[in-house]
Amino acid sequence: MTFRLLVVDDDPLVRAGLSLMLGGADDIEIVGEAADGAEVPRLVDRLAPHVVLMDVRMPGVDGLTATERLRARPGAPDVVVLTTFHADEQVLRALRAGAAGFVLKDTPPAQIVDAVRKVAAGDPVLSPAVTRQLMTHVAGAAPGPAVREDDRRTAAARRLAELAEREREVALAVGRGASNAEIAATLYVSVPTVKAHVSRVLAKLGLNNRVQIALLVHDAGLLDGDGAP
Repeated sequence: MTFRLLVVDDDPLVRAGLSLMLGGADDIEIVGEAADGAEVPRLVDRLAPHVVLMDVRMPGVDGLTATERLRARPGAPDVVVLTTFHADEQVLRALRAGAAGFVLKDTPPAQIVDAVRKVAAGDPVLSPAVTRQLMTHVAGAAPGPAVREDDRRTAAARRLAELAEREREVALAVGRGASNAEIAATLYVSVPTVKAHVSRVLAKLGLNNRVQIALLVHDAGLLDGDGAP
């Protein structure tokens, strides 16, 4: 299968480099480029990409806003955000908006190609190790206003309460950064069974990927700074 990719970055040299690099893969077709997030909806409608590679910092409509707007539409393509890891709050906002993951701009070319392939195949780019690192950062971040934090925790806990007991166990394991194989071994079930539970959790909670499950578990206050329940 050939994956259709839309590249969004305000720097023409970066766009050209990404298009040259990614377009060299046999299974990736660069269907278009955009210099601003405002162009994304029109190009997505016209070009029907499977994945959008989206820069964060752009004039006009930035990549985070563009991601939020795009992922709110039915049948939207997956989004991979281009960013730097030390901009953690931007990464979190992108993931909450439904981005399937992120890659650093200085990531080796082969890894960027692999990230696009994984997202196109339905897998988030974040590995369990990176998920744990991100959760640790969130847990250690300076808290916002108390009322806002309490509201977020209450809302998250209420949503997780909608899950059946085994679904909740799987959600907590995802929040700890466990892989499907690790969850299967812990719960003494098969990997396909775990995948089915994850799919049901996503459907019940209206989420896009397992990273969003992990963020919701953290919001509910069910993990400590080390990722332990």
